[in-house]
Amino acid sequence: QVQVVESGGGSVQAGGSLKLSCEVSGLTFDDYFVGWFRQAPGKEREGLICSAWSGATAYYQNSIKGRFTLSRDNAKNTLYLEMNILKPEDTAMYYCAAGGPRNAGYCSNSGNGMAYWGKGTLVTVSS
Repeated sequence: QVQVVESGGGSVQAGGSLKLSCEVSGLTFDDYFVGWFRQAPGKEREGLICSAWSGATAYYQNSIKGRFTLSRDNAKNTLYLEMNILKPEDTAMYYCAAGGPRNAGYCSNSGNGMAYWGKGTLVTVSS
């Protein structure tokens, strides 16, 4: 059974940092696309950044470039999202997702290529 569990969310002031973690079990992690998404109150879910099993990384929001960094540790089956210079507009529920194996999944802004989703971790940024 595949499980996707996010952690690391919390409340910070604008300009602060957080590092989210996503542990994935029940699949061969390094054969999967894995990515981060978020949904702000009253808005649709949006893709943030995705890592292909091949190692390529794709960003889907210009607003996070230079502030958010994705990394994956295939030995630990874990995906990370380091978030710096946080802004109030970054307030959202953050989700991790996995799709695959290999070309059975894909990265996209919509998340349609992802089969497995976590329940999310809440990030709140105050001004």
